Amino acid sequence: MTETIGFILNDTARLYRRAFNARVRDSGITALQWRLITYLKRHEGIRQGPLAELIEVEPITLSRMVDRLVEAGLVERRADPADRRAWRLYLTTRAADLLGGIRSVVEALNDEALEGLSPAERDQLLDLVARVRANLSRRVCAKEAEPV
Repeated sequence: MTETIGFILNDTARLYRRAFNARVRDSGITALQWRLITYLKRHEGIRQGPLAELIEVEPITLSRMVDRLVEAGLVERRADPADRRAWRLYLTTRAADLLGGIRSVVEALNDEALEGLSPAERDQLLDLVARVRANLSRRVCAKEAEPV
Protein backbone atom coordinates (compact mmCIF):
# COMPACT_ATOMS: atom_id res chain seq x y z
CA MET A 1 0.00 0.00 0.00
CA THR A 2 1.36 3.40 -0.97
CA GLU A 3 1.34 6.07 1.73
CA THR A 4 -0.40 9.34 0.94
CA ILE A 5 1.27 12.73 1.23
CA GLY A 6 -1.07 13.51 4.13
CA PHE A 7 0.04 10.42 6.04
CA ILE A 8 3.73 11.08 5.42
CA LEU A 9 3.52 14.76 6.40
CA ASN A 10 1.45 14.04 9.51
CA ASP A 11 3.70 11.20 10.66
CA THR A 12 6.81 13.29 10.01
CA ALA A 13 5.35 16.21 11.99
CA ARG A 14 4.56 13.83 14.88
CA LEU A 15 8.11 12.50 14.92
CA TYR A 16 9.52 16.01 14.69
CA ARG A 17 7.39 17.20 17.64
CA ARG A 18 8.45 14.18 19.69
CA ALA A 19 12.15 14.82 18.98
CA PHE A 20 11.73 18.53 19.71
CA ASN A 21 9.93 17.90 23.00
CA ALA A 22 12.62 15.43 24.10
CA ARG A 23 15.40 17.94 23.40
CA VAL A 24 13.80 20.90 25.14
CA ARG A 25 12.19 19.05 28.04
CA ASP A 26 14.39 20.83 30.60
CA SER A 27 13.31 24.25 29.29
CA GLY A 28 9.72 23.58 30.36
CA ILE A 29 8.36 24.40 26.91
CA THR A 30 6.53 22.13 24.47
CA ALA A 31 6.52 22.13 20.67
CA LEU A 32 3.03 23.66 20.68
CA GLN A 33 4.14 26.43 23.04
CA TRP A 34 7.24 27.00 20.89
CA ARG A 35 4.97 27.37 17.86
CA LEU A 36 2.81 29.90 19.68
CA ILE A 37 5.83 31.89 20.86
CA THR A 38 7.29 31.85 17.34
CA TYR A 39 4.04 33.19 15.90
CA LEU A 40 3.95 35.86 18.59
CA LYS A 41 7.48 36.92 17.71
CA ARG A 42 6.34 37.40 14.11
CA HIS A 43 3.08 39.14 15.10
CA GLU A 44 3.94 40.99 18.31
CA GLY A 45 0.89 42.79 19.72
CA ILE A 46 -1.66 40.58 17.95
CA ARG A 47 -5.01 40.05 19.64
CA GLN A 48 -5.96 36.58 20.85
CA GLY A 49 -8.79 36.06 18.33
CA PRO A 50 -6.71 36.63 15.20
CA LEU A 51 -3.86 34.59 16.71
CA ALA A 52 -6.23 31.65 17.30
CA GLU A 53 -7.25 31.83 13.63
CA LEU A 54 -3.64 32.08 12.52
CA ILE A 55 -2.52 28.96 14.37
CA GLU A 56 -5.85 27.22 13.75
CA VAL A 57 -6.95 26.49 17.29
CA GLU A 58 -10.18 27.31 19.06
CA PRO A 59 -10.10 30.63 20.96
CA ILE A 60 -10.66 28.87 24.31
CA THR A 61 -7.73 26.53 23.59
CA LEU A 62 -5.51 29.49 22.77
CA SER A 63 -6.65 31.28 25.92
CA ARG A 64 -5.57 28.32 28.04
CA MET A 65 -2.24 28.12 26.22
CA VAL A 66 -1.65 31.83 26.75
CA ASP A 67 -2.63 31.48 30.44
CA ARG A 68 0.16 28.91 30.88
CA LEU A 69 2.67 31.09 29.07
CA VAL A 70 1.66 34.11 31.17
CA GLU A 71 2.11 32.05 34.35
CA ALA A 72 5.55 30.98 33.08
CA GLY A 73 6.51 34.62 32.53
CA LEU A 74 6.90 34.21 28.78
CA VAL A 75 3.91 36.21 27.50
CA GLU A 76 2.07 39.23 28.77
CA ARG A 77 -1.40 40.44 27.98
CA ARG A 78 -1.89 44.17 27.52
CA ALA A 79 -5.21 45.90 27.16
CA ASP A 80 -6.08 46.86 23.58
CA PRO A 81 -6.45 50.65 23.54
CA ALA A 82 -9.02 50.37 20.73
CA ASP A 83 -11.18 47.69 22.42
CA ARG A 84 -11.21 47.36 26.17
CA ARG A 85 -12.63 43.82 25.93
CA ALA A 86 -9.62 42.61 23.94
CA TRP A 87 -6.05 41.78 24.89
CA ARG A 88 -2.92 42.19 22.84
CA LEU A 89 -0.16 39.66 23.36
CA TYR A 90 3.53 40.42 23.78
CA LEU A 91 6.58 38.33 24.49
CA THR A 92 8.54 39.04 27.62
CA THR A 93 12.30 39.40 27.83
CA ARG A 94 12.38 35.90 29.28
CA ALA A 95 10.67 34.56 26.15
CA ALA A 96 13.19 36.33 23.92
CA ASP A 97 16.02 34.71 25.89
CA LEU A 98 14.31 31.32 25.61
CA LEU A 99 13.87 31.73 21.85
CA GLY A 100 17.55 32.47 21.51
CA GLY A 101 18.54 29.48 23.61
CA ILE A 102 16.29 27.01 21.80
CA ARG A 103 17.23 28.28 18.33
CA SER A 104 20.39 26.13 18.31
CA VAL A 105 18.34 23.06 19.30
CA VAL A 106 15.94 23.74 16.42
CA GLU A 107 18.80 24.18 13.96
CA ALA A 108 20.41 20.91 15.09
CA LEU A 109 17.08 19.08 14.81
CA ASN A 110 16.55 20.49 11.32
CA ASP A 111 20.03 19.35 10.31
CA GLU A 112 19.31 15.87 11.66
CA ALA A 113 15.94 15.70 9.91
CA LEU A 114 17.50 16.76 6.60
CA GLU A 115 20.61 14.60 6.95
CA GLY A 116 21.73 13.08 3.67
CA LEU A 117 19.99 15.72 1.54
CA SER A 118 22.09 18.06 -0.54
CA PRO A 119 21.55 21.81 -0.17
CA ALA A 120 19.64 21.77 -3.47
CA GLU A 121 17.43 18.90 -2.25
CA ARG A 122 16.78 20.72 1.01
CA ASP A 123 15.70 23.83 -0.88
CA GLN A 124 13.54 21.75 -3.20
CA LEU A 125 11.88 19.92 -0.29
CA LEU A 126 11.06 23.20 1.45
CA ASP A 127 9.68 24.62 -1.79
CA LEU A 128 7.53 21.56 -2.52
CA VAL A 129 6.09 21.34 1.00
CA ALA A 130 5.41 25.10 0.99
CA ARG A 131 3.52 24.67 -2.29
CA VAL A 132 1.45 21.82 -0.85
CA ARG A 133 0.66 24.02 2.17
CA ALA A 134 -0.31 26.91 -0.13
CA ASN A 135 -2.57 24.62 -2.17
CA LEU A 136 -4.38 23.46 0.95
CA SER A 137 -4.53 26.94 2.42
CA ARG A 138 -6.14 28.34 -0.75
CA ARG A 139 -8.70 25.55 -0.77
CA VAL A 140 -9.59 26.13 2.87
CA CYS A 141 -9.89 29.89 2.27
CA ALA A 142 -12.00 29.37 -0.87
CA LYS A 143 -14.26 26.88 0.91
CA GLU A 144 -14.76 29.26 3.85
CA ALA A 145 -15.71 32.04 1.42
CA GLU A 146 -18.45 29.95 -0.24
CA PRO A 147 -22.00 30.95 0.76
CA VAL A 148 -23.76 28.45 2.98
